[in-house]
Amino acid sequence: MNSLKKRKVLKILELQSMNNQIDFHFVHPLRVRWAESDPQGIVFNGHYLTYFDVAVTEYWRGIGIIFPDGITQYGSDFFVKKSTLEYHSPAFFDDELQIYVSCVRIGNSSLQFAWEIKREETAIVSGETIYVNANEKTRQPERVPDALREKIEQFEQRVTVN
Repeated sequence: MNSLKKRKVLKILELQSMNNQIDFHFVHPLRVRWAESDPQGIVFNGHYLTYFDVAVTEYWRGIGIIFPDGITQYGSDFFVKKSTLEYHSPAFFDDELQIYVSCVRIGNSSLQFAWEIKREETAIVSGETIYVNANEKTRQPERVPDALREKIEQFEQRVTVN
């Protein structure tokens, strides 16, 4: 993807997120544990990526793929290429959070997930993570397997955008 097209996609995602226009089809609940907070009871920022990782694993389960075996059966594996976070409000020890996840783009060899963490209606963190599909043995980028594309598209009720 050229840099101009990439900037346009990122700007669209930013605007959608700001306007709550991303149609999230998956949500995973999570309660903040004591070990994830600092002495003031505020969640340490690095844990938000862990929260998203937990939610994306449950997303795969939600579409009928047990991670990682459901991916490796195709000879594939996914590696994080990029993650971005935007902080909106702190989360605290014992908060009940909702982690919203949507696969917003399926590229040739990549998946782009948008996500948002909320406490009730309060936005805590939003962001995106881009995964690159690679051959399990060579770790070289490969096209996302058609069977995975179909499962994601069916779940998200959308068409692939390349």
